[in-house]
Amino acid sequence: MEKKLLNLLTGLCVVALPFLFKGSKMRENLLIFFSKGVLATLVDAYVVGTKRIEYPVRPFKKIFKTNIIYDILFFPILSVIWVKMSYNDNFWKIVLKSLVFSVPMSFGQWYFEKNSRLFKWKKWSPFHTFGSVNFTLFTIRGLVGLIKKLDKIKGNQNITE
Repeated sequence: MEKKLLNLLTGLCVVALPFLFKGSKMRENLLIFFSKGVLATLVDAYVVGTKRIEYPVRPFKKIFKTNIIYDILFFPILSVIWVKMSYNDNFWKIVLKSLVFSVPMSFGQWYFEKNSRLFKWKKWSPFHTFGSVNFTLFTIRGLVGLIKKLDKIKGNQNITE
């Protein structure tokens, strides 16, 4: 069952990719996607390395200790969607929209940890998931905000459009 779930998630992510990267902000979306992939991989490598989470069922078990589908596809795609949703919002709307992603993800991971072999939590809880998801979302959103400010300072507002 777990391999089918991972295959379904991979398929959904691959189908979503072309829709996320069309339009005027393609370069910015690619930057978000790859930055989140790097950040999620680093955070996950630390968490797995400190034996807080284990991924019993994952692709390329002999090469990776983390689940690369989450780190390199799923989380980056969610970040691109979240940044698109919150691109012109003020701080409090951004916080509210972050809850739309982090709360269901925390409950989803809790459910799958209890009912599948996708995750095995050792020193982890839904609160850790909530915190780490919000940390990475706001880090990437901060990067986007920095890029917007730099573009405004340089007067090159067409760089990311």
